[in-house]
Amino acid sequence: MNNDKVIENIKEELKVVFFNSYEDIKSQLEKDFDTFFEISKSKLERWMILFSTGDITKEELEWLLKSQLDIVVLKTLQANGLSKIRLNTIKKNIVKIILKVIMDVIIPGT
Repeated sequence: MNNDKVIENIKEELKVVFFNSYEDIKSQLEKDFDTFFEISKSKLERWMILFSTGDITKEELEWLLKSQLDIVVLKTLQANGLSKIRLNTIKKNIVKIILKVIMDVIIPGT
């Protein structure tokens, strides 16, 4: 498994979905995504390995992703006054997309 390729696939998928869906906050999202990947890349790589070897479950991977997002992501959006409801919706969708890309790589056809 090429972790760099998976990370790039995640970035591209997020950009396509979010930048088209949230044109009004595109620049803030881009900053938050960049920060997330700078801080989280090594963790994402480690979690993908753990998941692929069966050392963590899908649910544990999802929990780890949510925890990491809560810590580092969407600070720019939050600082710009985006509502908590909209922030939570964005976070949930980010987790879904990351999980889907990882699942597709590790367990094709899921």
